[in-house]
Formats: sequence, C-alpha cells, structure tokens
Amino acid sequence: MYYIKFSLLFVLAHGLAYTIAGAIALKFSKDIYESKKRHCDFLRDMSNKEESIHVSLCFLPAQILRGLLMSLVLFPLLNALGELSFILKLTFFSSLVFIYTHIASTSPFIDNIEGFVYFKKEYLIKKFFLKFQLEMIIYSILFGILMSLGISFML
Repeated sequence: MYYIKFSLLFVLAHGLAYTIAGAIALKFSKDIYESKKRHCDFLRDMSNKEESIHVSLCFLPAQILRGLLMSLVLFPLLNALGELSFILKLTFFSSLVFIYTHIASTSPFIDNIEGFVYFKKEYLIKKFFLKFQLEMIIYSILFGILMSLGISFML
C-alpha cells in the first residue's frame, strides 16, 4: 500500500508543481510559446486554438503518466527516503527533478546540456535560457516541498 500512496503523492506533487510553474512562467514567456514569431517555433502555438486544444487535451494524461513512471523508479529507495530529514528530502527531490528531468536530460532543448550540443546557435539565446531555468527552478522547488511534506505525513 505504501508504494501506491507514494506513486499517488508523486503524481499529485508533479502535476501541481508542473502546472503552477508553467502558469507562472507563461506570464513572462509568451514570446516562447505564442504567435508565429515565437522563439520555439517547433513547439505548438498556444495562441492557435487548434494547437492549444491539443495541448489542453493531452496535458493532464501526459503529466499523470510522467509522474507515475518517475515514481516507479524510486521504489527501491523508499525506506531510505523516509529516514531523511525534511531538508535532505527537499534537497533530494528538488535536485532529482532539476538535474534528471532538465539539465542532464538526454533530450536536447534550448536550456540543457544536450541542447548546447545539438541546437543551432539562433535557438541558444540567453534571455530564453534564463526564462526556462526560472520555470524549472520554480517547478523543482515546489515539487521538492510537496514531496517532502507528503512523505513526512505518509510515515
């Protein structure tokens, strides 16, 4: 039962943190996601109704699946995670998602290590790099807080 609770907590923490961080970031990142002149023209245009509907329909199922898959990998560590102090849990979970799902991801993007290797120069612009970093920092910290609090209450 503990594994199911952990996965549910992980999915919920991921979904909430991801949604909140994305909503905050969109306020100052419209030049990345919206209009024909957006920086990431290879992403769906959120100002295009048809493309926005697609994202809206796929968003929640995708985040549930992502959260579930990420939680399963941590099952062997559950006992050890429960023994960590709140600060160590926060550091672990925040660092885990920031590093593994972002900076060190093997999928290249304009703000991670692989992106610097594979993206063309015109996509690697400091302004956009910083906007994505801020979004991921917000997500990572929120996720770390939610997971640390959740695990503390589960035990």
